[in-house]
Amino acid sequence: MPNDPLIPMIGVVTDVRRDTPDVKTFRVNALTGGKNFAHMPGQCAMLSIPGVGEAMFSITSSPTNTEYLEFSIKKCGCLTDWLHRLEAGAQLTIRGPYGNGFPVEGALLGQDLLFIAGGIGLAPLRSVINYVLDKRERYGKVDIVYGARSADDLVDLEEIRASWAHAPGVDVHLTIDRAQEGWEGNVGFVPNYVRELGFAPTATALVCGPPIMIKFVLGALAELGFARTQVYTTMELRMKCGVGKCGRCNIGSKYVCKDGPVFRMDQLDELPDEY
Repeated sequence: MPNDPLIPMIGVVTDVRRDTPDVKTFRVNALTGGKNFAHMPGQCAMLSIPGVGEAMFSITSSPTNTEYLEFSIKKCGCLTDWLHRLEAGAQLTIRGPYGNGFPVEGALLGQDLLFIAGGIGLAPLRSVINYVLDKRERYGKVDIVYGARSADDLVDLEEIRASWAHAPGVDVHLTIDRAQEGWEGNVGFVPNYVRELGFAPTATALVCGPPIMIKFVLGALAELGFARTQVYTTMELRMKCGVGKCGRCNIGSKYVCKDGPVFRMDQLDELPDEY
């Protein structure tokens, strides 16, 4: 039967990886093995522990991975606290996918891509990055700028150093907010680092992180000559029900869960200043 995103399915946690002191990545399979459903980069899924609650999370694995779904989840509340207690073999419910995803088979084809992330904001971009790397011939040069409070807070650092940094046509730029013993990379905030790197305004930028970071990154990109039509971001944190019924994600004429969560910045300019 076709997947119905309203009907929860049982998912089995088959692996748990600690990325940072407060972020874990969960690998989820269907009861019969494989993935519960297919998705596109940037889409989300609803994870639930019955009796505790449910919430929307970015799918961080690439659609090119046909074996499982992954979710990188920061511990920041009741549900995420329960999720962080799960071990391999535990079951939860999952439904989705939701949202429109990034236009990897549309506007991004053939483009140079600039990924800019802060903290857990790397999670929704990881799916896009790995999709692009798995279909490398379809896209131009790739730059990845990623920063966090400290080296210990950089999510997927092992994958970044072992895989992304060695991919053809890819440059990785890491930064942390303050100097730290043993850190030999850049020190400084992401928006300032973007200015220092001085990217040419010929790429398409995909940005995700805390709202204040996005605000100053947009300022930095504007100074470099980027138009808002060249910048995409994602707003899944505003989503609640996922199906346009609860109204929590309503902004003007848009429902983030149905019209997003991925928006081009000039599209957000047409909406009330609530994001």
